[in-house]
Amino acid sequence: MGRMLRRAGRCVAHCTDGGRWSTVRRGERKASRIARGAIGDLTEAVKSAGIDDQAEVLIELKNVKKSFGKKVVLDGASFKIRRGEAVGIIGSSGTGKSTVLRIMAGLLQPDEGEVIIRGRPRVGLLSDEKDPNLKVGMVFQSAALFDSLTVGENVGFKLYEHSDLPEDVIKGLIKESLAQVGLSGVEDRYPAQLSGGMKKRAALARAIIKEDISDNDDALEEVVMYDEPTAGLDPVASTVVEDLMRNLHTGNKTAASYEEKKGGVASYIVVTHQHSTIRRAVDRLIFLHAGKVVWEGTSEEFDTCEEPIVRQFATGSLQGPIVY
Repeated sequence: MGRMLRRAGRCVAHCTDGGRWSTVRRGERKASRIARGAIGDLTEAVKSAGIDDQAEVLIELKNVKKSFGKKVVLDGASFKIRRGEAVGIIGSSGTGKSTVLRIMAGLLQPDEGEVIIRGRPRVGLLSDEKDPNLKVGMVFQSAALFDSLTVGENVGFKLYEHSDLPEDVIKGLIKESLAQVGLSGVEDRYPAQLSGGMKKRAALARAIIKEDISDNDDALEEVVMYDEPTAGLDPVASTVVEDLMRNLHTGNKTAASYEEKKGGVASYIVVTHQHSTIRRAVDRLIFLHAGKVVWEGTSEEFDTCEEPIVRQFATGSLQGPIVY
């Protein structure tokens, strides 16, 4: 057991509706991409130039399938997550959003299909990789803090367990990470002493904490994955968490200094059904339905696309392809 365990005692080109393919107008797509800023401009420029943009792809799923017993959760899901993106994965309950997140993170293995991480197929789970080429930070729906550890010990868990840093250095990094999420001074509290919103922020601090990279310019690229980060929070607390996620997002900018490198999240993926999160915290959306990707588009297109399944989800109507 490690020393800490001992102490504890994410309307583009395709939409589908009943197997029917439809397209959105190119002018609308172009306008929305421009609105996305530098990241969208880069992606569009690369495509217009006819250049293979695979170098920008962090994670790609190809025809991924996953079942639990007789229950088919994913039935051929395919999509890409590119460097610098803030991507939301949406869909009705039970469509495999959390499952696909765990597959991307390497916590769950697909039954069929490929998971490609920065151009390299993953074999097995994240824990099986001897030479990973992408770091993953996870923020679980329930925060998933260890009740018997202090907030500081929770935030620094991976450094205590998987680094050789001195304890005083780890404590300094814990303080910096907590300060980034607006939780200075709570290191010695226990999770039970925090509100729901504070627990979510502590979990975010744990996901974004980084080793001291002042002497390491080749630090491994990282993506943060959020599973329903605002679930169970009131509207104000949800806004705090959503703004925090957005403010920490650095996109695909090149860090010019150690301080910029040390803080911030270059790419993130959010599983959500909250409209506030869709509109405030992500740039692009991937819509899952019946185990497949049925729509991709920007958050702006989410409000204007006339696809029945998108409109139903956006308005909460009982009439449409989503049936309970």
